[in-house]
Amino acid sequence: MQNFPKAEYIRTNGINMAIHQAGKGKPIVLCHGWPEMAFSWRYQIQPLVDAGYHVIAPDQRGYTTTDQPDAVEDYDVHQLSADLTGILDHYGYEDALFVGHDWGAIVLWNLAMLHPSRVAGLIQMSVPFTERGKTEWVGFWESMLGPDFYIVHFNRQPGVAATVFESNTRNFLNNLYRTEQWLEPAKDYGPGMAFTNMAIDTQPTGRPLLSDAELDVFVQGFESSGFHKPINWYRNFTRNWETMAEVPQQIDQPALMIYGKYDMVPQSDNLAKFVPQVEETTLECGHWIQQEKPAETTALMLSWLNRHYPA
Repeated sequence: MQNFPKAEYIRTNGINMAIHQAGKGKPIVLCHGWPEMAFSWRYQIQPLVDAGYHVIAPDQRGYTTTDQPDAVEDYDVHQLSADLTGILDHYGYEDALFVGHDWGAIVLWNLAMLHPSRVAGLIQMSVPFTERGKTEWVGFWESMLGPDFYIVHFNRQPGVAATVFESNTRNFLNNLYRTEQWLEPAKDYGPGMAFTNMAIDTQPTGRPLLSDAELDVFVQGFESSGFHKPINWYRNFTRNWETMAEVPQQIDQPALMIYGKYDMVPQSDNLAKFVPQVEETTLECGHWIQQEKPAETTALMLSWLNRHYPA
């Protein structure tokens, strides 16, 4: 934690964004997911700097002390992608290697399709590329998984979950950031949206992933930003499905896809169809891959970078 770079602020795509950056050399941009922040890359930044890279980790739109536009559509993949190309413009780079986890990975798959010349390669964690189907995403998930599936709930009952999370921020994050739950019987959170029930649970399964000091960083970040604006990323699934209709679903850049064996996000059985230059691997962990298995994740990244994006 002592080596984690302090935030500096840059102007990109019309907003002020908190950036944690260190090192010199070829650029690598680390993109967090939900509910995360740049601090989730704390184990990877220094090894990448030591390997000779300029590492740039933003707290993305709506998170921590980065600006939080009011309109829901200000959080679609076009705006989130433009934030990232704006970071490259600020530092004077034509392209960069991008690393994404969870929602960060979703944004980066779209970035590679929207702005292919700005993406030298991808390292993705947890969320593989998913083919755009004939039915918009929220309606599809509602028909398959019901109204309590969290993405459906975020869209159909806007603000409800965020209010619960903000009333129980520390408890929610402590209960969410856990590992080894798969060693215990699955917990039944009863009727309703599982995340809201998790937020008030007093006996979570698994073991804590974060130290008290690390948990403090996440709590302070979400006490600053709240959860309403970060959840707006989810509320653009339908808009993204509509606006990406004419964009070819092909990612030609070299890519590394890292899965967690016990992740709730399913692995892809046809990723190479859409990402021909992808390498896929799985670690013995859950969803929070780079935090659960930091040494293994970093080693995989450095090995792949040495072959595809050497410093």
